[in-house]
Amino acid sequence: MADTTIRIQHPALAAQLILIFHGVGSNPQSMVPLAEHVAQTFPKALVACVQSPNPSFVPGGYEWFSVAGITEEGRQQRVDAAMPAFTACIAEWQRAAGVGPEATALIGFSQGAIMALESSKLAAPPASRIVSIAGRFANLPENGNYSGTIHFLHGKEDPVIAYQHTVIAAHHLRDLGVDMTAEVLPFIQHAVPQDFIEMAAEKLSTHISHSVWKAAMVPDQ
Repeated sequence: MADTTIRIQHPALAAQLILIFHGVGSNPQSMVPLAEHVAQTFPKALVACVQSPNPSFVPGGYEWFSVAGITEEGRQQRVDAAMPAFTACIAEWQRAAGVGPEATALIGFSQGAIMALESSKLAAPPASRIVSIAGRFANLPENGNYSGTIHFLHGKEDPVIAYQHTVIAAHHLRDLGVDMTAEVLPFIQHAVPQDFIEMAAEKLSTHISHSVWKAAMVPDQ
């Protein structure tokens, strides 16, 4: 397989790493408009659209795991099997950028969002910020150990991954004490429209996590 990962921006001294993951059956080129907007917002970040490792059922498309015959019960197993390659990919880019998880953000669409969200459940998550566009967890987290921030963006007319997954996950994470935001927009289907492109960059550039707010409110000793 020829890797067609697209490096949008690579400053000599990167302050951040922003990796963007496409949906199943697609390719990195589909995420370039989002990546270019993010690169403009973060001129000191290494920004790349990453290609999934496996050819999919769609000619010219790729995937992290097959969706053929997938069930609710079997999704987690497929995600878990793909996760070592996913985290190894992120680690390779972190070495290239010279940054660690605290300076890494993942933006995923559809299956790319599933992989990014699921990585937050690991004992050592590879990124401190995650943007899920039209995504979902395979299974909701059992604890609130993730110390980073998750941003959900979902279209209310999505016929592939229902927006209710985002609503349920947002309430669940809030109850666990995980820092997150969630936006569900009307009239948007399973896509990455300009609204989501702008919102993803805005969330990453302006959101202050509740852990930072809590630390700021602690009186000086």
